[in-house]
Amino acid sequence: MAKVLEGPGMRLLSKWGMAVPNYVVITEAAQIDNLSEANPWLRECKLVVKAHEALGGRMKLGLVKVGLDLDGARAAAKEMIGKAVAEVTISQVIISEMVEHDEEYYLAVTSTRDGAEILLTSMGGIEVEANWEKVKKLAVPLGADPDMQALTDLAKDAGFDEALLPRVASFANKLFKCYDQEDGSYLEINPLVRRSSNGELTALDAVTMVDGDARFRHPDWNFNFASEFGRPYSDNEKVIMDIDSKVKGSVKFIEIPGGDTALLPAGGGASVYYSDAVLAMGGTLANYAEYSGDPPDWAVEALTEKVCALKGIKRIIVGGAIANFTNVKKTFSGIIKGFRKAKADGKLEDVSIWVRRGGPFEKEGLAAMKVLEGEGFDIHVYDRYTPLTDIVDYAIVGGGK
Repeated sequence: MAKVLEGPGMRLLSKWGMAVPNYVVITEAAQIDNLSEANPWLRECKLVVKAHEALGGRMKLGLVKVGLDLDGARAAAKEMIGKAVAEVTISQVIISEMVEHDEEYYLAVTSTRDGAEILLTSMGGIEVEANWEKVKKLAVPLGADPDMQALTDLAKDAGFDEALLPRVASFANKLFKCYDQEDGSYLEINPLVRRSSNGELTALDAVTMVDGDARFRHPDWNFNFASEFGRPYSDNEKVIMDIDSKVKGSVKFIEIPGGDTALLPAGGGASVYYSDAVLAMGGTLANYAEYSGDPPDWAVEALTEKVCALKGIKRIIVGGAIANFTNVKKTFSGIIKGFRKAKADGKLEDVSIWVRRGGPFEKEGLAAMKVLEGEGFDIHVYDRYTPLTDIVDYAIVGGGK
């Protein structure tokens, strides 16, 4: 599951026919002046300025300013950009037109074990949690679409006036289509409002979470996902995310500064086992990583280079359980190329490498790994007959066979 920031989230809503305010995203307050020339609404409308980061409760954190003119928006943007809040440094803000309205509603679609669920209430806004018992729900089975009559009944049950029922049902149907067609896992609009000027239902804010691994199906997803770690993604993380979006299989990489043990495991299960074992043996993690689903060797090579570039590491743990279909020789060839390149670049000094793997072409892959020992690498190679986490014990405590 990957989180999408408000701006691109609004763009997805608009793509599926839902009204959203005019908006721009900026990284410097000075950008407002040029943008105001191309966007007259910035000069003509009252404005809202919000921190454009993966932060909940922005209003309560003082990161939402409303009712501003252009000069006020510029000042608010200057105040917010660069500010550190809850371990996040604000790097950009979103400026949108202020939509006059009287009432605020709540609408969401979330995935469930059996399909999806649509949530709706006529009492939305920042206090929706306090009125959660008023949220009404409609289950949608996997592979099905919501029935318009059922959506109308949901809106009626949620407290909407009779005259609004068709429009609310239609808006909920559009949100479900967006969720379904954009590989969503959770889409929330809070608040959904009715414009005072013309009565149009408009999404003022959006929380958007999608299946990040589905990017290859969406060529118009030209946005970066929001980091879930309280900081922006690093350049190295972005490189691997970009590769991951383009290849068969998967490569993942997240940096954890200050750790002494780097991981290069085959699959998410191995990453969990190794992470737990490293901590149990007194080590500290320098990263999260995995390669799985038989990715191309060049993608694994790029991942290996990023792992080898981690600062302050003492050891790298490679491999995992016994693969079902991943070609051990092929993926190891990418890792070996990454190791050789890192060593040629002056990395891996005083870094030991510990390998354990099984699966198709394991003998050839493990033999190729052992060749590195003759090239000056401090490398230790084990096959399927060594318990999975024993190499962590060997690497941190010592006593390897």
